[in-house]
Amino acid sequence: MQQVETKAPRRSRLAADLALLAVVGLVLVAALAAGGATLYQQFYGPSAFVVRYLDLLSAGRAADALRVPGVAIDRETLEIAGIGATTSEALLRHSALAPLTDIEVLSEKPDDAGKTEVTVSYEASGHAGTTTFTVEQDGWAGVTPNWRFTTSPLAVIELTVRGADQFAVNGFEMDRRQVSPAGAQAAPLDPLPLLVFTPGLYSVTVDTAIADSEGIGVLADTPLATTPVDVQTEPTADFVAVVQQRVEEFLTACTTQEVLQPTACPFGLEVYNRLASLPKWSIAAQPQVTVVPDGGHWKIPPTDAVAHVDVEIRSLFDGSVEERSEDVPFQVNGSITVLPDGKVSIRVGSPDEESTG
Repeated sequence: MQQVETKAPRRSRLAADLALLAVVGLVLVAALAAGGATLYQQFYGPSAFVVRYLDLLSAGRAADALRVPGVAIDRETLEIAGIGATTSEALLRHSALAPLTDIEVLSEKPDDAGKTEVTVSYEASGHAGTTTFTVEQDGWAGVTPNWRFTTSPLAVIELTVRGADQFAVNGFEMDRRQVSPAGAQAAPLDPLPLLVFTPGLYSVTVDTAIADSEGIGVLADTPLATTPVDVQTEPTADFVAVVQQRVEEFLTACTTQEVLQPTACPFGLEVYNRLASLPKWSIAAQPQVTVVPDGGHWKIPPTDAVAHVDVEIRSLFDGSVEERSEDVPFQVNGSITVLPDGKVSIRVGSPDEESTG
């Protein structure tokens, strides 16, 4: 009986099985590597670090965002960046943050120095924007890397508010004297440097008894950049009405002086004869006052008015007495100053003279 050799086919099948296992192993390794890379990118990489910071801003968690490594900034760094060391931190809070949505990583670019630029897009209160952050590794947490911003994502709004000391940023109410380095002695046109988070839209509004303004928004989208914002307010109708009343009261008080040239008043009458009676003044037409900006304060531009005088004049030539009853046109202007205590000083005068009331 003849024996049949079976070792060769068995070796072939074994080799095929081993090859298949090797392929499966390689596929599994590749899948694990791809999964690991995805996990790294989503949870442990530089982009994930930046997105976590932006998620904190979108959730209004300002205090937590400040604790992200590299966000908080010292005075020396501010000065090196050309930013004053007295910059206010008043806006680094939940109540001053605006909505931040639709965050998406656009690119992640490492360099040879170990830093990585992460560019993201987003919607800040409905306004599309992009910002590039620079991060670097900051040690390890077990087998995963820690990261930190190499350039703080804070920026500065240099705010000038004309005609008001009170204003609001994203609805958060502020007072110039509380955030200015000069305190109560802050000049009306001294810019207010305010630290803000980037990215973010910051809308400045004014709504006080004497002044208001429409919202002026600025998108802070560049870390450590300084953006000037100049807000010109307009006088409220109530404020103009108060100024009108004060001017009328001032002019009416002038009419109580029984002289031809009432002292410190914008009207008068010149005669070259003697008076036979004391002059009686009245205001025939009050000025229709307007109020316009004047730097950090306000002013009353020249406005027409008419006074009326009744007086008897005795002629130096023949002693005869003439009754005069006439209108005296004049102009009135004035300056309006907002005082450090919030009160308003209104000084009324004539365009030809310094304000006198």
